[in-house]
Amino acid sequence: MTSAPTAADVRRSLRRLRNPAKAKVLAGFFKTGRGDYGEGDRFLGVTVPSQRRVVREFRGLPLREMSTLLRSPWHEDRLTAVLLLDDRHRRAEGGERRRLHRFYLAHSRGVNNWDLVDLSAPALLGSHVDPARPLLLDRLARSSNLWERRMAMVATFHFIRQGDPGPALRVADRLVDDPHDLIRKAVGWMLREVGNDARFAPN
Repeated sequence: MTSAPTAADVRRSLRRLRNPAKAKVLAGFFKTGRGDYGEGDRFLGVTVPSQRRVVREFRGLPLREMSTLLRSPWHEDRLTAVLLLDDRHRRAEGGERRRLHRFYLAHSRGVNNWDLVDLSAPALLGSHVDPARPLLLDRLARSSNLWERRMAMVATFHFIRQGDPGPALRVADRLVDDPHDLIRKAVGWMLREVGNDARFAPN
């Protein structure tokens, strides 16, 4: 009987793909300097397409091992865990999807850069919110944590895709004057998506 894969297995696969030159570029792109939003984040230099191939290899990774990856100081470890969660969520149903949603919220501290948020919040957060009572989004939008506020805004992409601009407009109204540019950029992005959808145009 084949044993379940582990976080160590995923890490070994990622480190075989590391690219120091690319890592240096990414460290600058994601603002890892002192006082920046990504301060202290570390990069292997593995591209997202390569990480998606690792995801396909380790789809059976247990949640406890994903938890280990989400606590890693290495960006690609955490992003691969987020991609694994999103992949599993897309293929899951009912109770399993809700379990993945709860796991995501419980480990949100590891979803701590804008690419991790943007690749996960619409499905793992937005699809589990009642658009008529988006109380979870309201709570996250009030958070002192930058990434939780961005989660609240980007999660509304799920509703925009479903033809409902209401949650996006509600969260945008709360965050439009946020002091951080990463939040204002997310607000602008979602409002552009609303504006670009012909379904929301006035008759």
